[in-house]
Amino acid sequence: MLREMVREFAQNEVKPIAKQIDKSGEFPSESVKKMGDLGLMGIPWPEAYGGTGMDLRALVIAIEEIGKVCCSTAATMMAHTSLGTGGIYYFGSEEQKKKYMPELASGRMIGAFGLTEPNAGSDAGNTQTTATLDGNEFVINGQKVFCTNAGYAGLITFTAQYIENGENKGIGAFFVESGTNGLKLSPPEKKMGWKASDTRSIYFEDMRIPKENIIGSPESGFKQFLNTLTSGRITIGALSIGTAMGGYEAALNYSCERSAFGKQISKFQGVSFKLADMATRIEASKHLVYHAAYLKDKGESVIKEAAMAKLFSSESAMQITTDAIQLHGGYGYIHEYDVERFFRDAKILEIGEGTSEIQRIIISREILKSLQKSA
Repeated sequence: MLREMVREFAQNEVKPIAKQIDKSGEFPSESVKKMGDLGLMGIPWPEAYGGTGMDLRALVIAIEEIGKVCCSTAATMMAHTSLGTGGIYYFGSEEQKKKYMPELASGRMIGAFGLTEPNAGSDAGNTQTTATLDGNEFVINGQKVFCTNAGYAGLITFTAQYIENGENKGIGAFFVESGTNGLKLSPPEKKMGWKASDTRSIYFEDMRIPKENIIGSPESGFKQFLNTLTSGRITIGALSIGTAMGGYEAALNYSCERSAFGKQISKFQGVSFKLADMATRIEASKHLVYHAAYLKDKGESVIKEAAMAKLFSSESAMQITTDAIQLHGGYGYIHEYDVERFFRDAKILEIGEGTSEIQRIIISREILKSLQKSA
C-alpha cells in the first residue's frame, strides 16, 4: 500500500517538475510540503513522536519510488530523515525528542547534518570544528561542507571537538537551530547532479548554543554519528536502486520503440544482454538493501551489510545509467531525455555517505574481524 501511494505521488506530483527543477536548481519546496502532509518525512519514527510508526524498510521503499523520477527530491527526504532526524531520535534526550521530533517527523521543520569538512572527508576523525564550553554555553567555531538541506533546515546537527577547561574531550555531537547568531551559510553549490537538492557550506563564527544542545554523551559523539551513517548507507542504497531503475526503465522503453536495420533494437543480442545485466544488478541491489534494512529493523548490527548494500547498489547505479545512455545512442546525451539526468545524479552515490573505497575498507575489516573471532 505504501509503495502504491508513494508511486502515485511520485508520478503525479514529482515527475512533472523533475526536469524543470533540475534545469533551474530550484529547491522542491512544494513537493517537500506535500511529502510532509503524506507522512513521508517521518516514516520510521514512532507515532508518539509524530512519525508514521513504520520502519526502515518502509523508508527504503519510499526513497526508491521517488528516486525513480527525481533524485533531488528523494535525496532531500533521505538526508532529512536518516541524517537530519536520526541523530536526535537515536541519541537525543527525551526532552530533545519531545521538542524536535514532532516538528521534524511532520516535515514542518527540515533537518540537516554537518559532518564533512575541508580537511575531514573520508577521514572524518580529523574534524577541526571546535565546541568550547563556556559556562552554560558552547562556543562553536569551524566549517562544514557539502551539507544537504542546510539552506532550508530548521535544525542542523553537527560534530565538533569538545573542549572543556582547555582539555579536548573528543568529538561530540551537537545541534543548532536556524537563525542562531554566528551561524552562516554559503550560497548553494553548483553541482553536476542532484541540482534541486540544497547543498551548502556552513560556517560557525563564535556561535553560541546552550549547553543542553549536545546530543548523547560527549565521549560518544563520533561513534553515535558513525552509527547514524550506517543507517544512512542503507537509505542511499535505496536511492541508488531508484536511480538505477529510472535509467533502466527509460532504456527498456526506448529499446522497444527504436528500430534499426529493420527491427527493434531490443531484439539485438548486444542490446538485450545489456538490459539483462541491468535488470540483474537492480534485483541484486534490492536484495542487499532490503536485507540490510530488515536486519537493522530487528536491532542487529549491520555495519558490513550496510556497507555492502551501499557499495554494490551505488556502483550498479553508475553502471546502469551509463549503459542507459549507451542504449539511447546520441539521444542519451541530450537534455530532453531523462537518462542523462539519471547519469549525472548517479555519480554522487559512489561518493556520499562514505566513498566506495571506504565501504571496501569497512567490509574487509568486518570480514577479518569475524574470522579472528571464529579462530
